[in-house]
Amino acid sequence: MNASGTEPALAAVVLAARTLCPGAGSGMLLVLSEPLSFWGGTDRRTGRVIDAHHPQHGISMAGRVLVMDASRGSSSSSSVLAEQIRAGVGPAAILLTARDAIVALGALAAAELYGTYVPVVLLDAGGAARLRAAAGTANGTTAVVTAGEDGTAGVVLSKPGG
Repeated sequence: MNASGTEPALAAVVLAARTLCPGAGSGMLLVLSEPLSFWGGTDRRTGRVIDAHHPQHGISMAGRVLVMDASRGSSSSSSVLAEQIRAGVGPAAILLTARDAIVALGALAAAELYGTYVPVVLLDAGGAARLRAAAGTANGTTAVVTAGEDGTAGVVLSKPGG
């Protein structure tokens, strides 16, 4: 809080990234503290995290910008992710800190089969640290993700009113 008793606005933070799957998406950030399997760890009909042992259990990914190091588990996760994207209950964008073929395949399948493009981008260690620092505990932090076919991607973080 600042001297006037209000929380200071988050200045826009711009991060460079690499495209794994092209597209554009925006939404409130959902920063996962542990890897997640889409198959068995999320409800394919609602997009909620259903893994009872996951710290974000019960939270919906639908329309959110999902931030995770990488996925966990089964290669079937790609088909679950593709179906969640098709049904409109998947994330609006996915930001990874490690290349993840399963996540990329799910987004690519949704683009090819359903014409629905969810960007998947790779943040470097510095970008991931800046994102986590900017998001911190600030509720309502949003991200706009643009991932081009030329391999360049950008992420703009902001807080409502900021």
